[in-house]
Amino acid sequence: MLKDSTILITGGTGSLGKALVAHLMENHRNEVKKIIIFSRDEQKQFQMALDYPEKDYPQMRFFIGDVRDLDRLKMAMKGVDYVIHAAAMKHVHIAEYNPMECIKTNINGAENVINASLESGVKKVVALSTDKAAAPINLYGATKLASDKLFVAANNIRGWNPITFSVVRYGNVMGSNGSVIPYFLNKRKEGVLPITDPTMTRFNISLEDGVNMVMHALNNAWGGEIFIPKIPSYRILDIAEAIGPNCEKRVVGIRPGEKIHEEMITPSDSFYTYDLGEYYTILPATHKWDLNEFIDHFKATKVPLGFKYNSGENEDWETVESLRELIRLHVDQNFSFE
Repeated sequence: MLKDSTILITGGTGSLGKALVAHLMENHRNEVKKIIIFSRDEQKQFQMALDYPEKDYPQMRFFIGDVRDLDRLKMAMKGVDYVIHAAAMKHVHIAEYNPMECIKTNINGAENVINASLESGVKKVVALSTDKAAAPINLYGATKLASDKLFVAANNIRGWNPITFSVVRYGNVMGSNGSVIPYFLNKRKEGVLPITDPTMTRFNISLEDGVNMVMHALNNAWGGEIFIPKIPSYRILDIAEAIGPNCEKRVVGIRPGEKIHEEMITPSDSFYTYDLGEYYTILPATHKWDLNEFIDHFKATKVPLGFKYNSGENEDWETVESLRELIRLHVDQNFSFE
């Protein structure tokens, strides 16, 4: 599928963008014609370009731009086959304080990516979402829910265009910028780990699994699906114990817009949710393909009505020991809890 293809990644200098590039270079280096990193941070692009010098990686291109700028997106998407939309304003408390900036990037930016893709001959678009988009209580989650709706509905306005749009939704990416693990690793030097709420839980996914999910959507999406992984949860106190067993765990209270438990599938979503084995998928209420063919092709099974999938009622849990091993594997090879 990727042979002689050009891939554009918005927000490509972020944690997942860099992991996607590493995956593509390791597994599809001789197939992909071009990878375009589209982002607005020139310093991050400069640093990333040092890892991929032009003489060794002629496929790499770096394109300064903002998803808020439709004309710039159209220019960047000329000749592009696949778009992975990873650009977002994602910090919950910052979005609460700067709501219009979050809306401009996450909603208006999504609309721009859709319109530029429709006008540029793009074949497939995969947009990244978040568990905070399910029954959102904060602005970030609300903007990502709106973004998800835009990408799903874009399949209905494509007309003759064979392009497809789909979404991948997952929980906290282990070790990503701004996530709790790097924060705790830094704070343990002070001997105190701030705990928002002792009962708080979160979903957990590695960068590798996040990349695999994006690639799954690129290869398998029919258009309009929201793909959701089956992943474990962790308790915030277990993360704190895994990283700083001798640290004080000081309860500081939840920040504006935070949930105690995150959701990825709500009971209302269960009407359209199917189990695909490795993933769940929420299907669009209206679609341009035959549902029975989809079910047969993917051996999909309908989840029970009222089914829900949240981090507090998950059946799969990380332990203190497994979290330590995952930190060594995915975040810091020299990590020691002693």
